[in-house]
Amino acid sequence: MEVTAKERQQVEEQVEQLLSGQGSEVTLCDLGLELSKPATLRKNVTYIVCGVIFNEQEEVLMVQEAKPDCYKQWYLPAGRVEVGESLEEALRREVKEEAGFDCQPITLLLIQEQGPQWIRFIFLARITGGSMKTLTAADQESLQASWWDRQSSLSLRGRDILRLIDYGLRYHRSPWHGASLPLDLSCRHIVQRTLLLFVGAEKRVWILLVQAPTPHLPTAAALRTHAVTWAANMAAQEALPASYYNHDVATLGVLSLQHNGRQHGRTDGVCFNTLAALTPDRPQRDEDGLAAERPAPATPPPVENPRYVWMEVQAPALREELLRQSQNPTLLPIQSLY
Repeated sequence: MEVTAKERQQVEEQVEQLLSGQGSEVTLCDLGLELSKPATLRKNVTYIVCGVIFNEQEEVLMVQEAKPDCYKQWYLPAGRVEVGESLEEALRREVKEEAGFDCQPITLLLIQEQGPQWIRFIFLARITGGSMKTLTAADQESLQASWWDRQSSLSLRGRDILRLIDYGLRYHRSPWHGASLPLDLSCRHIVQRTLLLFVGAEKRVWILLVQAPTPHLPTAAALRTHAVTWAANMAAQEALPASYYNHDVATLGVLSLQHNGRQHGRTDGVCFNTLAALTPDRPQRDEDGLAAERPAPATPPPVENPRYVWMEVQAPALREELLRQSQNPTLLPIQSLY
C-alpha cells in the first residue's frame, strides 16, 4: 500500500525536524518491547558522563583520581549519572566535584555503548566559573585537577581518553556537526528511532516506514544482547526477511538524543534518533574468482511484511540533504564497544 500525499508530507516534515536536531515524544514502540524492561538507573542501566574541556592554550582539563584502584592516576572529569539527574546536570556536578569548576556543555562529541546496560556520553564543555581544585581540597571525588598539554608525561588511568580528547580537539578547531545536546523529552525504555534510507542508482531516496496506526519511522527497543544500534537491523530484518542478508544496515550517526531522567524508573530511558542506510552487500568477485562490478539497483528491495512500506522522498531539498548525509555524514557519532 502506498502512502497518501498527506501522509508523505507529514513524514517528510518529521524527517526535516529530525535533521534539524529536534525530536518528538516516544508514544509507541514497534519492535522488541516484549524483550525489554524499563530503564532504571542503578538497576539495569548505567549512564556515564565525561567532559572534555580546553583552555585558551588548548590544554585539556584533567583530574587526579582518589579511588583506591586508580589512586593518583589522571583521567577526564567523568562519573555516573545519579537518580533524578539529566545528562547535563550530571556533567556539571561531576566537573564541579572533581575539578572545582562550573561548566556549560557545548555539545555531545561522541556516544559509546556496550548495549543498553552501559552508555557513555562524552561532552565538549567550557568553564564558566569556579576555581581549580587543589590538593588542599582533596576528597573522595578526586585529589586535584590540572591542565594537561597532552605532551608532558602523565600517569593515565586509561588510554581510552586519548581518543576522546582528540575528538574534542578536532571539534574545537573545526566542528563537523551542529551543536547537539540532549532534548528534554521523556522515554521509559532505551530505544532507537530509525530514519532508514535506501538510495537508488539515480539518486532517488526511499525511507522505510511502519504503516500503522499512521505511517511513521520505526522505533525499536534496545536488547541487552546487542548493540543499541542493532534496532535498525531489527526493523530491516522484519520488513525484508528474504533480502536482509544480501544487504548491509549501517547506522550513520545520531540526529538527536532524548532524555529526561527526573522520574526514577519511568523516565530513565533514552531515545536515539538515528540515520541509517540500507545498502546492497555486493560481492567483490564472481563465482570464478574474477572481479565483479554489479550496478547499483534502481529501487529498494521489495517489502515482504505488510506492516512496512517504502516511501520515496519527493521534496527536492530534503532529498538532497538525505543524499548528502548518506554519502558524507556530519552527525553525532555513536560507537559500539562490543
